[in-house]
Amino acid sequence: MQAIIGKKIGMTQVYDDQGVHVPVTVLQVGPCVVVQVKTVENEGYGAAQLGFGERKAKNAGKAQEGHCKKAGQPVQRVLREVALDAGEAVKVGDTVGAALFKDVGFVDVIGITKGRGFQGVVKRHGFRGGPAAHGHTSHRRPGSIGNRTWPSRVFKNRRMGGHMGFVRMTQQNLKIVQVRESDNVILVRGAVPGPTGSILLVRKAIKKAAKK
Repeated sequence: MQAIIGKKIGMTQVYDDQGVHVPVTVLQVGPCVVVQVKTVENEGYGAAQLGFGERKAKNAGKAQEGHCKKAGQPVQRVLREVALDAGEAVKVGDTVGAALFKDVGFVDVIGITKGRGFQGVVKRHGFRGGPAAHGHTSHRRPGSIGNRTWPSRVFKNRRMGGHMGFVRMTQQNLKIVQVRESDNVILVRGAVPGPTGSILLVRKAIKKAAKK
């Protein structure tokens, strides 16, 4: 299995074998239950649909409730489809957890970034801004955005103020520092997208694996 559904618990710090301070993000990965298995014969490709976290049936839609009931599983809070490894066989009801990453060195984490609303060019794009002196009124303004008579317009893709955040983002090649199978928790070096408590998709790193 290539990926698993997880949740961001928060950030902390640990020390490695050399006593070096390492900032890490704690991720709860699973337990995820297999709700549906898709095969080449029926759907044209092989994959598994995972469920993460239970919810009350009254808070779920009828379609989702019936889908989980057909699989003989409680109503799941989150459903995601993940690819299977070549030749891997799973069945409905199987449980997947942190043991998936026991021999994996790096992971990619996919999530939704924090929404920042409308932001200016200084926060959104890292512009330097204008002078901070009393005589200036353009402290955080973008400055010139184009010419005069020619081209008589603002070019497309000009970096300006606008909506920031709340987009799907993939943080690649995060090193796994610890795997705690009993707690279904892994510690990865660095930060991951989204606020504490957000749902993530944690997969085996694609680019690092390709380099090997």
